[in-house]
Amino acid sequence: MNYLSVADVAWKWKLSERTVRNYCANSRIAGAFLVGKTWHIPEDAERPDRRNKRNHPSKTLLDTLRAEQDAKISGGIYHKLQIEMTYNSNHMEGSHLSFDQIRYMFEMNAIAADNSRMNVDDIVETANHFKCVDMIIRHAKYQLSEKFIKELHMTLKNGTSDSRTSWFAVGEYKYMPNEVGGRETTAPELVAEKVRNLLSEYNQQKDKSLEEIIDFHVCFERIHPFQDGNGRVGRLIMLKECLRNDIVPFIIDDEMKMYYYRGLREWDKEKGYLMDTCLAAQDTFRKYLDYFRIGY
Repeated sequence: MNYLSVADVAWKWKLSERTVRNYCANSRIAGAFLVGKTWHIPEDAERPDRRNKRNHPSKTLLDTLRAEQDAKISGGIYHKLQIEMTYNSNHMEGSHLSFDQIRYMFEMNAIAADNSRMNVDDIVETANHFKCVDMIIRHAKYQLSEKFIKELHMTLKNGTSDSRTSWFAVGEYKYMPNEVGGRETTAPELVAEKVRNLLSEYNQQKDKSLEEIIDFHVCFERIHPFQDGNGRVGRLIMLKECLRNDIVPFIIDDEMKMYYYRGLREWDKEKGYLMDTCLAAQDTFRKYLDYFRIGY
């Protein structure tokens, strides 16, 4: 029997070395054994399946979210999702509102003022993001479309200072070239075609895996179709597609931000970076589901 190293198997399976080590440590690779600090993995070992899909409980997370949304239930998973995702996604894009201020806005529909200055756009975009999450829950089972993506952007940026400028197209694709992380993005005149082609390819298959959802996200962020708000719209789309495909969703928090950005940059070379970040965030979301006794 021939054995491979963790690095060899990671390259073979297109995973990060950390993921392969975790598989070994959790006895998910048959025949793998440890000598000192080195794992030896059978050459013919099969790659384990990712544990992303739900086991189809009688009541899904989406069912619960819709029920709590309609009943305006406080303190449940809907409440948790709204506050956690709005805080973290907006904070990644520069919002200075604290977690408690955002929680107070959602719970009381009011601003918890202190002695610090608050940016009006931060407040408006927070209220708008709550509406976007509601849109995601209501439209989760519909096929992803160009119209819906534009409506998300319109909802997110409506009433902001950007919406009052002539060069910023709220709910429409960008007019001017932009960069993300120093990297060039799709030229404005090519955006519509690129997005339509991306959606056409993505929508060909009915059931999506987590990797396919993340791959769409990477492609969407590289196109960067809007003048601003691309990251938040993209992460909202991932939430929608996880709910649609019965996959445990995830929230990228501030501690994972740099790993998330690295994963976006390195996706073509090493998918494991971003996959591992999203899987770790999934583990956190599973703890929420366990607490609220929602099956997955």
